[in-house]
Amino acid sequence: MQKRVVWAVCLVAVFLLAAAAPTWAQEDMGKAPTFIYVAEWAVPRAQWADMAKVTESEKPQMDKLMADGLITGYGNFNNVVHEEGTPTHGSWFMASSMGNLMKALEAIYASGTTTAPVQAASKHWDHILVTRDYGAQSGSFKGGYLSGAAWKVKDGHEEEFWKMARTYVVPMYEKLLADGVIRWYSVDAQAIHTDDPNMIEFVYIAADASGIDKVHAAVMDMVRKNPTLGPAFDSMVKSSSHHDFLAWVPAMSHK
Repeated sequence: MQKRVVWAVCLVAVFLLAAAAPTWAQEDMGKAPTFIYVAEWAVPRAQWADMAKVTESEKPQMDKLMADGLITGYGNFNNVVHEEGTPTHGSWFMASSMGNLMKALEAIYASGTTTAPVQAASKHWDHILVTRDYGAQSGSFKGGYLSGAAWKVKDGHEEEFWKMARTYVVPMYEKLLADGVIRWYSVDAQAIHTDDPNMIEFVYIAADASGIDKVHAAVMDMVRKNPTLGPAFDSMVKSSSHHDFLAWVPAMSHK
């Protein structure tokens, strides 16, 4: 069953990541930017319960940061597909400016939660992303699946890639959001380049496991109605750069 779901996620990503290469230098494209701080840990399986307790203990502070207007949303995730030496757990929070993102991070550091033994003893990664194409349901939610993939867009194809995304993919995701199939979607690039600058990610959070299949069906319908999308996508990305991720989201909140 897990292999079938992962295969579906990969197939979805092949077509949906057409949304993932906006020209970030063009300030008139997309919405006002949202900045996303992502922290990940490779936690030994014997300490997964400890990690869950740490995550739950952080909720009051994250709720306060959101109430104070420093952040616009936050959540946490547990990876479904595990590989040796890669993250098992993660969390994110987002803000409307890099300044607010850093102020929130300072408050989190000052609280001392980042020195919890399970986190301090686990391998750790941080990422700062930026998106100008996103949408979200307002409220607090428990459960759901975070799905996405990353690709490298070929040099010189950014504008063409972005035009296709805005024409076909983003409206589809807006409808899925309005229908309650997904709770969040975003097209992410790195705000701080720790990988190839042309790497992009497309991410969505399905309300439940069935949402993954509904997204897949919507994608297949889009491709069926627009048969040139597949070949166009293939011409714009480096297939060898592709990787997917799938995670369970215990809890998330968004304004």
